[in-house]
Amino acid sequence: VFYAVHVYRTVGEKYGVKYSEDEILMRYRQAYAQPWGRSRLRYVDDGRPFWQHIVSSSTGCSDLQYFEELYHYYTTEKAWRLIDPDAKYVFEALRRAGVRTAVVSNFDTRLRPLLQALNCDHWFDAVAVSAEVAAEKPNPTIFLKACELLDVKPEEAVHIGDDRRNDLWGARDAGCDAWLWGSDVHSFKEQTWHLGVAFRCRCSWGLYTA
Repeated sequence: VFYAVHVYRTVGEKYGVKYSEDEILMRYRQAYAQPWGRSRLRYVDDGRPFWQHIVSSSTGCSDLQYFEELYHYYTTEKAWRLIDPDAKYVFEALRRAGVRTAVVSNFDTRLRPLLQALNCDHWFDAVAVSAEVAAEKPNPTIFLKACELLDVKPEEAVHIGDDRRNDLWGARDAGCDAWLWGSDVHSFKEQTWHLGVAFRCRCSWGLYTA
């Protein structure tokens, strides 16, 4: 969110945005927390109506050209980065061990091309994105869809996410196990410890048993 606010402010300067980053952050949080009245889902198809609302509410600027510049920026890999250097090796190890993985995300239809742009789409066996499933976390439907795509039973799956309501409670309501990022696990590498999977990092082999 903090990086997004910086982008909103920097790009918005040429469109007359006057709010400070602190003001944009406050307005962004207020807008994002409000119920989305136009639909039961925020992310329908490409999510444009929702994001137009967020951008104009956060910055006070409803210039369509400004929105389109921001929206296009967030469809590219320039706006995103993978924060854990071990992630690639962990997912390779999981695949070697026969563990199937899926992305379960409240997002719009830009998610698949974004994963491709970040060159990590091949890490996953399936993608359950709310804009396609027509259900957002914590609705159990999206977790059950991910299990269906992976051909596993809910009780055979574990979901890992950073939001207690959406990820922890939502997955458990669907019958899955769930770990909270930052509490139960703190890195991709630590996940292998919980799962008892051997992984190879850039410099060494590690074997963790549950």
